[in-house]
Amino acid sequence: MNQEADLNLDQSTLVHAWQQQLPEYLNPGDSFQVEPDQGNPQALRIHIDAAGRQFYSFDFQCAYMDEREVKVELVDVERDGVTVNEQSEKIQEMTGDYVRHLHECAQALHKITKPS
Repeated sequence: MNQEADLNLDQSTLVHAWQQQLPEYLNPGDSFQVEPDQGNPQALRIHIDAAGRQFYSFDFQCAYMDEREVKVELVDVERDGVTVNEQSEKIQEMTGDYVRHLHECAQALHKITKPS
């Protein structure tokens, strides 16, 4: 398999598809934004506001490695607008859950990312 993502993915199509699909994989009450990554045409920026009273928000970069696999990286975690320690057990657990959900969403969107 080609190491570099050499895909003809239209970012605006991907953004729209992720906006439609992602709610199925998030927790009830979570809200999110999906935007194109300005520095990488094969990537998206995903912002998730976690449900609940703790006011956590997570920013991820989701880069396509091939038509099915994405590399998800945590960019930032904030609580009520202030950056928090990403190494705490609670944050690690929440991050792991969101990374898994993002991978599941990418798998579900294979129908639009696979080559014609």
